[in-house]
Amino acid sequence: MKSPAITLLTAIAPASWGTTYIVTTELLPPGHPLFAALLRALPAGLIALAISRVLPRGAWWWKAAVLGVLNIGLLNALVFTAAERLPGGVAATMGAAQPLFVALLAMAVLRESPSAWRLAWGVAGVLGVGLVVLGPAAKLDFVGVLAGLGSTASMGVGLTLTKRWGRPAGVSPTGFAGWQLTAGGLFLLPVTFLCEGQPPAISATSAVGYLWLGLVGGLIAYIVWFRGITTLPVTSVAVLVLLSPLVAAILGAVVLGQTLGPVQLAGFGLALASIVAAQLPEPQIRVLERTAR
Repeated sequence: MKSPAITLLTAIAPASWGTTYIVTTELLPPGHPLFAALLRALPAGLIALAISRVLPRGAWWWKAAVLGVLNIGLLNALVFTAAERLPGGVAATMGAAQPLFVALLAMAVLRESPSAWRLAWGVAGVLGVGLVVLGPAAKLDFVGVLAGLGSTASMGVGLTLTKRWGRPAGVSPTGFAGWQLTAGGLFLLPVTFLCEGQPPAISATSAVGYLWLGLVGGLIAYIVWFRGITTLPVTSVAVLVLLSPLVAAILGAVVLGQTLGPVQLAGFGLALASIVAAQLPEPQIRVLERTAR
C-alpha cells in the first residue's frame, strides 16, 4: 500500500462527509440546502486563509476559482439538494459511481491507463453500496436525481483537474484548501440569497449542525482531502469516497435504529473490501515457464 498514513488521513474527509445526510435531515432547518452549503464553505475558507496567509498568484487565481466552484461551491449545493430530496440510499449509490467516472476522466485528461484491478473493485464497490443502502421502498425525485448525478460529475471533474494542476510549490494543504473553500463560498453567496432569500432562523440544534459541517466536514476534511489528491493516485483517492455511504449507513443504524440485514452486511463487507483493495498495487500475474532439459 502506498503511503498508508496519508491514505488513512485522506479517508477522514469522505468519512466525515458521510455524516452530511443525517445532520441535514435531523439537525438543520428544511428548505435551505444552499445556505447549508454556504456555511460549510465560506467560513472555513476564510479561517484557512487567515491561518496560511497565502493568496494565489498568476494563473492560480482562475485555477483556484474553477476548482473552488467544482470541488466546493457547485458540489455542495448539489449534495445538500440531493440530501433533502432523495432517500439517503439513492443519493449515496449515485455518489458511489464516482470512482468509475474518475477512471474515465483520468484516461482523457491525465492520460492514465485504467487499471483493470481498480476498475473491477470500483464496480464491486458500487454494487456493495447499492446492497447496503438501496431498498424496495426507495423513491426517486427528478430534481434530486439530477442533483445527485450533478454532484458526482462536479466532484469527479474537480478531483481530476486538481490532480492535473497539482498544488503550487510553497503552498500548504491548508492554504490550498482555503483558496478553494473561499472561491466556492463566494460562488454560493449570491446564488444562495437569490434562490433562497432570507436565511433561516438558527436554533441551538441547527447551530451545532452547521458548526459540524463547517469545521469537520469543511475545514478539516478539505485540508486532508486536497493533500491526499495531490499525493496519492487519483483512482485510489476516488474509491475512498465509498466511505461516505458506509458511514451514513452506520449512523442510520446507530442513531436512527435502522436495521442492517444479512444482504446489507454482505454489501457493507464488499464495499469495504473494495476500498482496501483499490489502495493496493495491482497484482502481477506471472507465468512460469519450464525449460527443456
